[in-house]
Amino acid sequence: MNHYAILIDNHSKVHQLTKKLLNGDAILGLEHLKDKTGALFSRSEIDRFIYEEEYHDLKHLTPNTTQSLKSMSSGEQKKALLRYLLEQDPDFLVLVNPYDNLDAGTQEDLKRRLIENASNTCIIQILGRKKDILALTTHFGRLVEDRLTFYKSQNAFVKASEPKPNSFAHSVPPSPLSLELQSKELVKFKNISVSFDGRQVLNGIDWTIKKGEFWQLIGPNGSGKTTLLSMITGDNHKGYGQDLTLFGRKKGSGESVWDLKEHIGYFTPSMTDKFRGYHSLENMIISGLHDSIGLYVKPSDTEKRLASEWLKLLGLETKKNHYFHQLSRGDKRLVMTARAMIKHPPLLILDEPTAGLDDAHAQFFVALVNKIAAESKTAIIFVSHRKEAGLNPDQIYELLPEKNGSVGKIQYI
Repeated sequence: MNHYAILIDNHSKVHQLTKKLLNGDAILGLEHLKDKTGALFSRSEIDRFIYEEEYHDLKHLTPNTTQSLKSMSSGEQKKALLRYLLEQDPDFLVLVNPYDNLDAGTQEDLKRRLIENASNTCIIQILGRKKDILALTTHFGRLVEDRLTFYKSQNAFVKASEPKPNSFAHSVPPSPLSLELQSKELVKFKNISVSFDGRQVLNGIDWTIKKGEFWQLIGPNGSGKTTLLSMITGDNHKGYGQDLTLFGRKKGSGESVWDLKEHIGYFTPSMTDKFRGYHSLENMIISGLHDSIGLYVKPSDTEKRLASEWLKLLGLETKKNHYFHQLSRGDKRLVMTARAMIKHPPLLILDEPTAGLDDAHAQFFVALVNKIAAESKTAIIFVSHRKEAGLNPDQIYELLPEKNGSVGKIQYI
């Protein structure tokens, strides 16, 4: 049985390729799959089944449980999808970035299940990361925009797909505002425990984040990372009545959610979906000064110069008048990070910022975060399931699930 790995970047026309495969079209290098039955394993398929369940009450993936597909963790959703697809007994299985948003243990479990079925089903991996390629792969290719090329050997494939080293010609632009805090401690959790519907999620969390520190937050799916972050941003009421101090103020002392958000720059990939209008890159970055979704006031010359400096740092200065929605996935995330950082907030939270990025864009993003950490006073929390090569946090805070909820462990680097 032949198995394929197709490396993609953020300009690859993946939807076009998967559509041809599933329609039974003849594709160069994959001719033997013409008119065969295929199945698609992707985030978009999970979203499609969630829609079917919510709006048509059709539980294709979870017929034997009352829990909704939407409320499941990423790992549970992908397990349910794989089980369903394999029950259809397809001739080939197309997997698009299957390990994104999964912790290491769930990734290994998914790989094991794929290998167990590899003798009966042809596996076509469409991936942005070389390290995700299964060891059983026999054929290696790249999709450059809509052009699919297979290589004569694995060595030739590896050599052709090495990302270039990153360098920056400019420094991180300074902030036009002063958001200095008197307190050296930005966030302080002291013996914090959280439960939902009788289930303990966090148990006795102690974590202090000080000015200028660079943290990586890790932990398996369902360990409570999102809960922890939502308490910092003020979006979770579970912080009330507990020993939680945010930006020098005890939680529940009269602060509003907006008081907290004033001190935080935040980015998660799902945020890009909120910006669907015709926003130029320049205006997108400037909107971070006004905390608005898009820019609805005339920018000053000073604001324009600042946006220009950020675009030069990102290598996007020639695209300043382009619309945000025209950018690749990787470039959108760079712009959104600049938007979150433009005021040099005391705390910058980056929640799974490299999920779904190809090797080159992930490498560049990591280099940018390291540069922000080195050239600013902003504290950073970088959340990721992956151990991103080259990321240089000062410390790691790991959530470890136990019977009575996750406990925290600090790893000093």
